[in-house]
Amino acid sequence: MAIDAKPRIKLPKTAAKGELLEVKTLITHPMESGQRKDDKGQPIPRQIINGFVATFNGRQVFKADLYPSLSANPYITFLVKMEESGKFEFAWTDDDGTVYKDVKEITVG
Repeated sequence: MAIDAKPRIKLPKTAAKGELLEVKTLITHPMESGQRKDDKGQPIPRQIINGFVATFNGRQVFKADLYPSLSANPYITFLVKMEESGKFEFAWTDDDGTVYKDVKEITVG
């Protein structure tokens, strides 16, 4: 079951050629571990973000496999050296197969 997850990206709109940028990402997600029980004593199914992929102009620039011990609302940062203008695409994959996406464009001048 898809939940209301909200991705956020912090990335400047412009960069200098060869500049090293820190890309900051966060997704609002409860990250249910599967260890807790509901009011009736039944286990609450695990539902976590288990994967993250960032691409730039179609090329993968960062990938992470995520596991249950990760906090709710996972915050991920990584560095990218900018050589050309283009489009970043970010994708978070949930245990139920839902993929949450966001896109940001950057101009290199």
